[in-house]
Amino acid sequence: MFGRKKTYSNKDLIQGCAKNSRRHQEALYRQYFGGMTGLILHYVKDKDKALEIVNEGFLKVFKKIHTVEDPEALAGWIKTIMMRTRADYFKKNNKYLKAVILEEVKDDRFENSTMEDLYFKDIVRLLDKLPPATAEVFRLYAIEGFKHDEIAEQLGISAGTSKWHLSAARQKLRELIEQFYDRERNVG
Repeated sequence: MFGRKKTYSNKDLIQGCAKNSRRHQEALYRQYFGGMTGLILHYVKDKDKALEIVNEGFLKVFKKIHTVEDPEALAGWIKTIMMRTRADYFKKNNKYLKAVILEEVKDDRFENSTMEDLYFKDIVRLLDKLPPATAEVFRLYAIEGFKHDEIAEQLGISAGTSKWHLSAARQKLRELIEQFYDRERNVG
């Protein structure tokens, strides 16, 4: 079989990767890399950042692959790992989250220094001040990266209602950030 790569079943890939077989890891990586890169590029337009997330995701896949119980669910399991890795990336680099809050806002009240003073944990704390359904939609959209139709399905609401909750969350968070900025300005 010179020049041909061996194909493995999902069960073989899982078992081989669990044993830290480089051959199996390479086969799994080659098999799923393109699809996972496309998935992440849907959310992260910067190709270098997307590749960073995908590669970090594969490291997690290789570390946790021994936990996969159903070989038929391997693709979905890898996708879940990638989506969580993407969410973790955004948490570490919360500029995205800040952009979601202030998207389409051209307002001098929100200077760059204000947003730099807010950290992920601060924004998450602000979510506690929102109505529960509105906060949940915002979390799913801005932190977890779900689309409105996916959120609607999870929460048993329409996509339009999901969009309304996101809009309401943005508005309330802008107000809360403005209050934060006003307090900071009065203290300084």
